[in-house]
Amino acid sequence: MHKDITEIFCFIDDFAKLYEETEKKSLLPSNRQRRRDGSMSLGELLTIMIIFHTSYARNFKYFYKSYIEHFYRQDFPNAVSYNRFVELISRLFVPLNILLHLLFGEETGIYFIDSTTIKACHNKRRYRNKVFAGLAKASKSSMGYFYGFKLHAIINHKGEFMALKMTKGNVDDRTPVPELSKGLTGVMAADKGYIKQNLFIELYEQGLKMIHGIKKNMKNKLMDLNEKILLRKRSIVETVFDYLKNKMDIEHTRHRSAINAFVHVVSTLVAYSLKKHKPSINFSYSGSAPISLIPN
Repeated sequence: MHKDITEIFCFIDDFAKLYEETEKKSLLPSNRQRRRDGSMSLGELLTIMIIFHTSYARNFKYFYKSYIEHFYRQDFPNAVSYNRFVELISRLFVPLNILLHLLFGEETGIYFIDSTTIKACHNKRRYRNKVFAGLAKASKSSMGYFYGFKLHAIINHKGEFMALKMTKGNVDDRTPVPELSKGLTGVMAADKGYIKQNLFIELYEQGLKMIHGIKKNMKNKLMDLNEKILLRKRSIVETVFDYLKNKMDIEHTRHRSAINAFVHVVSTLVAYSLKKHKPSINFSYSGSAPISLIPN
């Protein structure tokens, strides 16, 4: 097996075996259970979905037919046809989500929160889109109108995911914050779209201080020097989103199945989490959270 995928496959295969053992124990006994194993193991299916996002291919069909069926043929001798693999993709949704949560980063006390759009199709074709009917919603972002979803993320200063949530496109950025930040303590930098007094107080009471800039119609307030520096470093979360979109192709509009589209998104996030070198900043925060900084 090629060196670039051997390490990934060993890790994924160990996880897949543990997942299958746990799944068998949780299933109720039945005479209609599947007895025959597939030609490809769960570890091989997961590995192919993950290494696609680390390759230079921008299209999964081209990647599978060129890389898996030719270049990596010796690594995957029992590879099924492309059409059959597409049918098996939906089975990877649950194990990929479990794996993604296992790959969440460590609590460092320094976090960044933001959201990005995941377009389902071009905004002009939203009325003709049937794949995501009832799931995606039209909304407006800082980049204009779009039709699709929003990916909300909290990362630490090492570039590791701490919490993720995917919502409809018309959901306010502040709505999923309490759920995403549950259990986190320290300081979290956000943009002006997260300004809300009740939200600030709720997070402050659990030990998490959210810092952000001020709008033109707001009163000026004193801010610690460390917090000012941290706000300037908030671009790290934008760097992560840019890498997911431009390098790992998390967003494209060619899906013909909603569940396969979500598998594509989750597998992209897993592939990023497995990266050894992520965008990071060298920063240490040791500030307090005085009550006088609560915004009016």
